[in-house]
Amino acid sequence: MQRGTNLGRLGDFNQAVIFESIRRAVDGVSRVELAGSTGLSPQTISNVVRRLLDEGLVREDRTIVSGPGKPRTVLELESNRMVAVGIHLDPGVITVVILNLRGEILHSRRLDIPAVEVPEKTIETMATTVDEIISESGVPRSNVLGVGVVVAGPLDPERGVMIDPPLLDGWKDVDMVGPLHRLLKLDVIIEKDTIAASIAEQWKGNDAERDNFVTMYVGAGIGAGMVLNGEIHRGISNNAGEIGHYSTGVISQDCNICGRNDCLHASLSFNMIAQQARERGLNLTAPDDGNAEERAAGMNEIVALAQSGNEVAVELIRECMGHVGQVAGQLCNTLDVGLVILAGPLWAEVDEWCLEDVRAIINERFSSKHVHAIEVRSSTLGHEVGAIGGACAIMDASLSPKAAALLLR
Repeated sequence: MQRGTNLGRLGDFNQAVIFESIRRAVDGVSRVELAGSTGLSPQTISNVVRRLLDEGLVREDRTIVSGPGKPRTVLELESNRMVAVGIHLDPGVITVVILNLRGEILHSRRLDIPAVEVPEKTIETMATTVDEIISESGVPRSNVLGVGVVVAGPLDPERGVMIDPPLLDGWKDVDMVGPLHRLLKLDVIIEKDTIAASIAEQWKGNDAERDNFVTMYVGAGIGAGMVLNGEIHRGISNNAGEIGHYSTGVISQDCNICGRNDCLHASLSFNMIAQQARERGLNLTAPDDGNAEERAAGMNEIVALAQSGNEVAVELIRECMGHVGQVAGQLCNTLDVGLVILAGPLWAEVDEWCLEDVRAIINERFSSKHVHAIEVRSSTLGHEVGAIGGACAIMDASLSPKAAALLLR
């Protein structure tokens, strides 16, 4: 948890620190407890809390008696005072959610295997869906902080542009922010899917170990999100987490991007998986080298076979996720974190078969295993983790304390 500073010129940072402390206190928190956890003076606490009460972001809920002294008033979050919308564009699915300040989903919508070949049509579909769920929620539009649209990298967040996502045909240099802002008349930001997943996990979790962890995002593509010392690691261009060309240690096929034959991208490309599936006797209707929709449909076929009890499909999926575990273990060696969270639309479908294997692989690969183990667990956010992360990114940008605010200019 961030601690505040009693320098007067940093009031906005202090307000964010105090608000975050109240937001994370599930059962409420008193002013005295806030002073203890944030390091701020009682006067600073009192001034900031008064502002939060005036803005309707918190309320005085009840009084408690704890030992000598006067009773303490408990502050509670007004969780539905403000909301944010998240959109996740994945080659296989578009997910839209609206979250309150606790990160709770008020409404959601899933559009399976949408027609994503035409960016303009897809963006219009996103805007229409956002309008619908805001209307369904009953929240005044003025209480919507904005929209976080989550996409595969690489991207240029300053311009709001997707650069050239490898698994989305026809989406090179597509402006996502401008058109959505014009259609929705709301603030819009763009966020990378792996980073958004980590923001979602950070916002939804209260445990201290989430100050240092890795999120392995497993969807149509694979990537990593990293939280170090409580801060999302973005890199200088907001494109950190590209792990597709790390070596898995297993020869598969030549990669058409990096030229190696043992990278994660090559091992998990759909044509490679489909080839192995057919060699093992699985009948797939999707072509090996189809478009984005066909590749997503083909992977869904393999998952459906596994869910129906086909052991060949289950074993193939386990092998694929084992490659993810190998790379996750390398990241743990580099960053020395204690927690790996596996998340994403595809992982949500396969975790029941793969979690134990991946946990064992990561811990075996971890070179400091005799010092500490790596906790490995599945996200509880399911296929909506990317969209949740988009909404949380809006709230994070608006409400969370940032270390950069401590730089005196």
